[in-house]
Amino acid sequence: MRDWIDSIQAHTQAQAKYDKNNTAGFYMKLNIHTDLDIIRWLWKQPSKQGAVKKLIREEIARKKSEDSLS
Repeated sequence: MRDWIDSIQAHTQAQAKYDKNNTAGFYMKLNIHTDLDIIRWLWKQPSKQGAVKKLIREEIARKKSEDSLS
């Protein structure tokens, strides 16, 4: 049993180290009265993170396209 617990602790520590060095987290608070359309849309997505990243990348590409036309 102790080996199993040690294994879980080692994995948790390794994951925390990886996350600290390679990831950034963002929190977004939505109002259920004014942002209900966004909340409902997000709940329908199989991957909330994937959906948000896709929209952001589309916006980045759109901005790049606009900038290259200027």
